[in-house]
Parts: sequence; C-alpha cells; structure tokens
Amino acid sequence: MIDGKKVLFSGMQATGNLTLGNYLGALKNWVSLSDEYLCFYSVVDMHSITVRQDPAVLRKRARSLLILYIAAGLDPEKNCLYYQSHVSGHAELSWILNCFTYMGELNRMTQFKDKASKHGDNINAGLFTYPVLMAADILLYQADVVPVGADQMQHLEITRDIAERFNNIYGDVFTIPEAYVGKVGARIMSLQDPSKKMSKSDENPNGGIYLMDDADTVMRKCKRAVTDSEGTFLYREEQPGLKNLIDIYSVCTGKTPDEVVQEFDGRGYGDFKMAVGEAVTSILNPLQKEAARLEKEKDYVDSIIKENAEKAGYYARKTLRKVQKKVGFPVRV
Repeated sequence: MIDGKKVLFSGMQATGNLTLGNYLGALKNWVSLSDEYLCFYSVVDMHSITVRQDPAVLRKRARSLLILYIAAGLDPEKNCLYYQSHVSGHAELSWILNCFTYMGELNRMTQFKDKASKHGDNINAGLFTYPVLMAADILLYQADVVPVGADQMQHLEITRDIAERFNNIYGDVFTIPEAYVGKVGARIMSLQDPSKKMSKSDENPNGGIYLMDDADTVMRKCKRAVTDSEGTFLYREEQPGLKNLIDIYSVCTGKTPDEVVQEFDGRGYGDFKMAVGEAVTSILNPLQKEAARLEKEKDYVDSIIKENAEKAGYYARKTLRKVQKKVGFPVRV
C-alpha cells in the first residue's frame, strides 16, 4: 500500500498490434481503477525479446503502445505508465529472485512449453525464466493486486510462491499479491475460431480486429466472422460464433446480451454483423483520433516517458534496496 492506496500492477507486451480483445478485456477497464488503486502499467518490452525482434520495430511499437494507453483514457498523472526497460530494478530483482526459484517450478510452466514448441530454433534461457521476470515486475512495486486472466493465473501463483519463500527466509519483505477480483473485462474470442481468444499473434488476419483497423477493415472482418447454419438468434454456448459477436456488440453499446437478442430477433446474421461492425467502429474511431494526435505531440509524450520512468524507478529502488540488504549485498555509499 502506498499513500493509503493499494497498488495494482499490469502490463502489455510491445509486440504485435493490440486487438479489440485487448481493449475490451483489459485496457478499457484499467481506466476506472486509478481512483481505487495506485496503478503501474508497464510496456513490458523486456519480455518481448525472448523472441527475436526487429529493434526499430520494437521501439516503434513500444512507443505506440504507451500512446495507446493514454489515448484509451489512462491519465499519466494518476497512473504510472512506463517502459519496463527504463527501470533497471526489474532486471536486478529478477536475478535475485532467480536464486529463489526452483527448476521444477519453471519446468511446469505451460507458457514455456507452448512458446518453445512455436520457436524451436530459439529456446533461450530468457524464455525459461520469463516467469521470474514477471514475478519481479509485480513484487518490485509491492503490488497488492494483479488483473489476470485464466491463462496468466499460473504466473501469479509462482509469483506468490517465490514471494512467500523469500519472506519465510528474510521476514516480511514482499507483499503477497492477489488476483484482481473487480469488474471482469469481456472475454473476446477469435472471429474465425471462437474456441480461442482473439489474439494479436493469430496467424489468420481475419481472426482479430486491431485497434488501428479502419472502418472498412472492421466491417469486412465482421462480415466474414464465423457464425453457424442454425439461423436462430440466441445467446448460448451452442452457438459460439454468434455468442462472441453478441458479446462484442453488448460491450460496445452498453446493452445486455438479452437486450441484443431482443433487438435482432427475427433478423438475419448479415444485418447483425453490419451492426457489430458499426458499433466497433464507433468506439475505435475516437481512440484512433486521440492516438494520432498524441503521435504528433512528441515533446509531451517524451516528458511522460521521462517523468513516469522516474516515478517507477523511485518505488522500485525502495523495494530493491530492502531486498539487497536482506540477501547480504554491501550497502551503497
């Protein structure tokens, strides 16, 4: 807890292009949290290099992601928006925590197995110890809560295990983080395979709507979205493609799924897909305009990057100095 507020940490990787799923499932909901929590939202560019990146592209995407944070409504005065790589404490704490993490724990991480199967020519140590860096991200700011989906719960569990192990040896050093249990963001699925989450790494470009897609592209993807041959307009698991589109339309318009079903009952899927495309465009358009404006405000964005890195660094150093003293490193003079 800092200044009477609980601390919340989250971040996104600076790889690929953010999707509508990233926005509706996470980013949109982050905006309302700054009143209740002191929020640290990182562009986790250090995590990104476990897979080979084009340096110029990575730098550009990192800046674009930070701009999207602001364009989505995250106030940089209330929230700490920063690059992970600009705070050296992430790497320093990660090394220390590596020495308190067991090989067996890392071997059980499903994300390592998944990524290793996809990048067999680059199974590096960073990919293996990725969960330790993630633990350092969270523990560095003494985070009380972390918003996580089901696919990230394993990372939070190992973070808690590492923190508890360290605390058992050295005393009450780390806050043990909990999963954020507030308002849950919408779980948006692929438009082409509704059994999978909409992902920025989807090999099928029609599977995801990206935040920078123009209106024509959004409409085209919605028209091509998988539904079914039943022809009945119902919100149920047996019609996953239609259910996904109803979820998207529901979140974009503020209507409940039942209200959406009543609105389109008796109308064809084609009409509904058009309406979904228009609803998505209506929420993406203001975001895109604000991002375009911020892209031109170089000095302003640079000042945010500098000031927020200093703010994050201040809190990171407080934790890191405590940890360094506990493990026996010489005091800095």
